Amino acid sequence: MSVSEDRTAQPSVQPGASASGIANPAPLGLAAFALTTFLLSAANANWMTAASGNAWLGYALAYGGLCQLLAGMWEFRAGNTFGATAFSSYGGFWIGLFFWARFVATSGASANALNHDIAWILLAFAIFNTYMMILAAQVNMAVFLVFLTLELTEIILFIGNFAGNSTIVHIGGYIGVLTALVAWYTSAAGVASSAGGRVALPVGKPPLA
Repeated sequence: MSVSEDRTAQPSVQPGASASGIANPAPLGLAAFALTTFLLSAANANWMTAASGNAWLGYALAYGGLCQLLAGMWEFRAGNTFGATAFSSYGGFWIGLFFWARFVATSGASANALNHDIAWILLAFAIFNTYMMILAAQVNMAVFLVFLTLELTEIILFIGNFAGNSTIVHIGGYIGVLTALVAWYTSAAGVASSAGGRVALPVGKPPLA
């Protein structure tokens, strides 16, 4: 997620990011992450009982994937290594999940094998997310909470998928919805800061300031 030198004014993912002449890409990356996470988490929470449950799929490629990957590339241009790593990695996560769901999940593998696929993917990203979460604690509270809630989501979901326990997966879905809401808030704070109007959303001081 991205940032400015004023950590209390807008979501920033790296202190002292250099002025690059481009707009702050963090609000876009956070919004793309939030919406796709919300759709998949609503399905995991078993809220989409009257839907196919695959509403997230196209957006995993186009929004959570491509738009977040682009935000990561723009963060590289802005000199923000943290934001570039976070957005590019999770953009890749959504693109990879799209192709897995499109080709592997329809390959005829057993439900147990598919659950274990997802569990291993989530375990790997939980490991990545752990050090990003620790480093996010140096940015601001809002960004830290995005990574904290995401960490909980990934841990609970990989446990639920390894165990084949739908109840645990549903709990992971609820926390995933919370993750999406926190990411949307953090995105809105960045947009508000860039707009320069009367609306200002606090993001809090970094826990490890």
